[in-house]
Amino acid sequence: PAKYFDTKTTEPISFFLSGLEELLAWQPNSNDEFNVSAVPLAKRQPPLQSRRPRTLVCHDMRGGYLEDRFIQGSATRNPYVFYHWRYIDIFVYFSHHTVTIPPVVWTNAAHRNGVPVLGTFITEWTDGEKLCEAFLAAGEEAYGAVAEQLARIAQHFRFDGWLVNIENKLSAAAVGNLPLFLRDLTARVHSAVPGGLVIWYDSILKDGTLRWQNELNDENRMFFDACDGLFTNYNWKEEQLERTQRLAGPRQNDVYVGIDVFARGDVIGGGFDTDKSLRLIRQFGLSAAIFAPGWVYEHLGKENFLQNENRFWGLLAEYLPTHSICTLPLTTSFSLGMGTSTFLDGKDEESGPWYDLSAQDIQPLYPELQGRLSTSCCLQDAWCGGSSLQLQGTIPPGEERVAVRLFSLQMPAPPKLFLTLLYKLEGPQPDDFTVALEVTTWDSGTCLEGNPTSLPEPNGRYYPRFLPAPPPGLARLLAACRRGSHGWTSRCYELELQDCSLRDLSVIVSRQQPSLEETSFTCLLGEVRVLDTASVAASPPQVLGVTASQLWWQ
Repeated sequence: PAKYFDTKTTEPISFFLSGLEELLAWQPNSNDEFNVSAVPLAKRQPPLQSRRPRTLVCHDMRGGYLEDRFIQGSATRNPYVFYHWRYIDIFVYFSHHTVTIPPVVWTNAAHRNGVPVLGTFITEWTDGEKLCEAFLAAGEEAYGAVAEQLARIAQHFRFDGWLVNIENKLSAAAVGNLPLFLRDLTARVHSAVPGGLVIWYDSILKDGTLRWQNELNDENRMFFDACDGLFTNYNWKEEQLERTQRLAGPRQNDVYVGIDVFARGDVIGGGFDTDKSLRLIRQFGLSAAIFAPGWVYEHLGKENFLQNENRFWGLLAEYLPTHSICTLPLTTSFSLGMGTSTFLDGKDEESGPWYDLSAQDIQPLYPELQGRLSTSCCLQDAWCGGSSLQLQGTIPPGEERVAVRLFSLQMPAPPKLFLTLLYKLEGPQPDDFTVALEVTTWDSGTCLEGNPTSLPEPNGRYYPRFLPAPPPGLARLLAACRRGSHGWTSRCYELELQDCSLRDLSVIVSRQQPSLEETSFTCLLGEVRVLDTASVAASPPQVLGVTASQLWWQ
């Protein structure tokens, strides 16, 4: 059927539902199995419910379901990708279809990086009025059936909830039942999806009028009270933020103040001035909803997209609390889920563009130090996948080294860690530098390196011990220790810790010789792995009862 399979190629595609009838008739079937997310939501710290301002990204691009609809990827040149996952809390996939089921490639990429994904339930214009009349005004059985279907759809496709956006006026009967519908939907989503969310868009007033408030107030509060959060419209002023903060009270982090990156209407700042809006929102301790950050791609063009994207998020970074990884193993080749070639073990195996967000790796922080360091994605060379992480910077006169923080970590350190690193130094004199990993721990009087005679490090910095060869028994798994090729250097390390909590994983680029000159370097990172030795040595669980369905023989 054309809904599930591309008519030209027969490949499986992601889809949406149109209208009330299609929503109520939806049942899981074997054709939609490709669209079920295969990646569970990774744990991260701090968790979503922590008391700190959050950041929601609402992705709205040219009607949605573009090249991202191809579940098994496509040969798209210069596609849109998002990879600043460490800086955000929630990802919403938005389109103007009644029921927007997020394309599974987005759910997979977001979940791998610990970010929950919401679909959109929208009604608008006169058709929307009729639809709302049919399910809201008709009473408990009718709106209960819609809530039940939306919860079942999120559970079946394994995404995390809904943004509800009613953009049409409502009759008295319909608006009377709206808070009840939101409560019902929220309860059903919470019970069907662990950590599930329902967020309401600021549009309707308690009397059923469609009028955007750009704030939380007594006209729209009953909808906020009935669900997990409010996403406000974009044309707010400072005094509205103040009133919102006052009224939200202890729930101020559940108000996501809208920022339209396209800066339509009377707004404080969009585009490369989005930081002006974000700064004000954070002054009042409120969460933010960044709408259509694809502006970078749509408005500035595909050609320098990755450069412009790093600039856009770099300008916002000081207002975006970041997230830590809290489980091992941590392993990444930094792939963006796209490329101009496909690399394997440092070799360009297949030239030609590809795009598959399901293949995106765990993404690092992208630290920028003005004039000193920039972190970016390099598509020209990679160890595995489509890209590597490029570190470009300078070591100032008289200093020995630069530390680049890749990941913040928050977990108890296992007694013994193995770490592996693959890198390539570029530029005229690559032999002038050494590259190594650094692990920092949270300061604690009891934290020691494994050797009982060593004293605790005053700043909790540890340089894992370099292993020239992998320990016996792990040789096959850690072939990484000597598998550098095509100009890539491979390093393997071991670190024993007692009673420590992991804090940061950084790469250190050092000069071989002290110098009074400023020295520039370019280093590509191809892969980083942090493994708990005990679980690496254990044998993997047996897989039983494998079945294959939807086979297509060529």
